[in-house]
Amino acid sequence: MNATDNTKAPKPESAPESTTKSAPLAGVKVLDLTTVLMGPLATQLMGDMGADIIKVESPEGDITRDIGPSRHPKMAGVFFHVNRNKRSVVLDLKKPAGKAALLKLAESADVFIYNVRPQAMARLGLTYEAISAVNPRIIYCGCYGYGQNGPYAAKPAYDDLIQGASGIAGLTGLVTGEPRYLPTVIADKTVGLTALYAVLAALFFRERTGQGQAIDVPMFETMAQYMLLEHLYGKVFVPPLGKTGYVRLLTEHRKPFPTRDGHVCAMPYTDAHWQRFFEMSGRPQLKSDPRFANIAERTRHIDELYGIAAEAMREKTTAEWLELFERADIPGMPMHTMDSLLDDIHLNQVGFFQVSEHPSEGQIMNLGIPVSWSASPAGIFRHAPLLGEHTEDVLREAGYSTVQIAELLEERAAAVATR
Repeated sequence: MNATDNTKAPKPESAPESTTKSAPLAGVKVLDLTTVLMGPLATQLMGDMGADIIKVESPEGDITRDIGPSRHPKMAGVFFHVNRNKRSVVLDLKKPAGKAALLKLAESADVFIYNVRPQAMARLGLTYEAISAVNPRIIYCGCYGYGQNGPYAAKPAYDDLIQGASGIAGLTGLVTGEPRYLPTVIADKTVGLTALYAVLAALFFRERTGQGQAIDVPMFETMAQYMLLEHLYGKVFVPPLGKTGYVRLLTEHRKPFPTRDGHVCAMPYTDAHWQRFFEMSGRPQLKSDPRFANIAERTRHIDELYGIAAEAMREKTTAEWLELFERADIPGMPMHTMDSLLDDIHLNQVGFFQVSEHPSEGQIMNLGIPVSWSASPAGIFRHAPLLGEHTEDVLREAGYSTVQIAELLEERAAAVATR
């Protein structure tokens, strides 16, 4: 489905706005020009907190509308988990009337957020200077690859590239012998969370001062800090007292331990944990081994220590180990797959997975909101929108008449959902 498709699926209805009034960000309006995962995650979390997220899409729509299985075109699986609690507006920003409509929407917005290269925003005439000229109080947030004062400024960036550039793939290679990207978009998601807290801090500053501002959230610098936090290690000191790389994380034995019938995740950490583990694993003599006497010595001999633990874990079943860990208060957990995680007893008891009826896409599995607020609860207030589902409503709220909206549609500067 694109903004001009015709199908027989019913047209969704928006959730009542009154349901958001007590949420943490109730009353905050966000113009969301982000696509894919990084920016949309940040804005969805704002929407979960009650902000009115106006997702401005091109006539083709956000690329995630086409990633994964779908019941109808432009409503694929990945889209749902970063685009709920949003209203979709289709504007062609390359057309003067479409750009003018966006500037009109910006007049009443609190936040303007995008995740393309700043050079692209400049070509569209949508720089901070242009947006703040119509709304000086706006928070203008750019999420993109690299800081704009360095030689990488104009380079494109994707999660894989940032994983490689920030050292993640290289660290994996130190353990496995072959550099690999983590099988999750860790850079996109981490930088999305960084953009969220940056915007919230700017909103708090504006509440105190009345002043809007521009925010830059570069992926490369964010992930370089993220990775070097523990892995700068010996090079924290000048001159260095050792190499980079936190050794506990780089031993080949740091992985789910094979048991007699599967795998188990175990994390003895403190002196007391290891003393109890040596006893329960039938190796009490190691309790007095100076190599394992404290965290400093264990870190220096981590490969030997984890090798001993791996050998011990093979001697019992997963269930036996989990029972022993529970009794000894040693941190341990089962190893889930993506499928078995859906059946986790804890997640199901706390209501983390919520099935709802999407007006056009049928039953949808929603992922719960992990954070709770005692006085201002977040929530799922709107379903993930069809492409252009709210174009007319949002333009009307901005002051466009029925005739003016019809003219925008006729010029193809805007589009609406037709199913």
